[in-house]
Amino acid sequence: MQPYFLPYIGYMQLMHAVDKFVLYDDVAFINRGWINRNRMLVNGQEFMFTIPLKEASQNKKINEIELSNDPKWRGKLLKTIEQSYRKAPCYGTVYPMLEKIINFTGGSIAELIYPGLLELNRYLGITTEVVPSSAVYRNDHLKAQDRILDICLQEKTTHYINPVGGMELYDKERFSQESIQLSFIQARKVVYPQLNRQEFMPWLSMLDVLMNNDVDSIRLMLNEYDLI
Repeated sequence: MQPYFLPYIGYMQLMHAVDKFVLYDDVAFINRGWINRNRMLVNGQEFMFTIPLKEASQNKKINEIELSNDPKWRGKLLKTIEQSYRKAPCYGTVYPMLEKIINFTGGSIAELIYPGLLELNRYLGITTEVVPSSAVYRNDHLKAQDRILDICLQEKTTHYINPVGGMELYDKERFSQESIQLSFIQARKVVYPQLNRQEFMPWLSMLDVLMNNDVDSIRLMLNEYDLI
């Protein structure tokens, strides 16, 4: 999976479901995607927060996209989180962790996201190994399914799990030829009480999940998926 900053619950379900999670950081950056932005609630309404980047372009790899030089964005984001969630049930526990995640230093967006995901895993008790693709596989000359298969073969994997959106991209028969089972993970709708909301708003950032639910409740949510 591409590195996402404070991703939604389905991303963490995939992280929880596997033994090794490959952080696909040396593929093309997607403008207006979910790498550097996500949704939270502000006064009970949907709000898109964004990590500002410098010269972001789809002609660059994710690990080549640098963070903005503006030193104020971290404080602004933390202030928005504080003002929006300070009355949430888990604010006291979660805010210091988010403060740590947002203040991680790094030159690129990938270098910010990677330790943040590890921090989320520690908090939630997820023991999955997380490996940046740029650090290990040396196969960025390959494309699409061929590259994924090569990573699987290098890892000697027997089972590869991809988000359900990849069903049109990957061929189960081709994986089977290499003795690899291919499955797609589909998140079930996870519902929980949200601060300042009567009608539930699904698929927000983990930020919202964390603020409104204790660890035991979230760990149950991590298993709310189907493998197809």
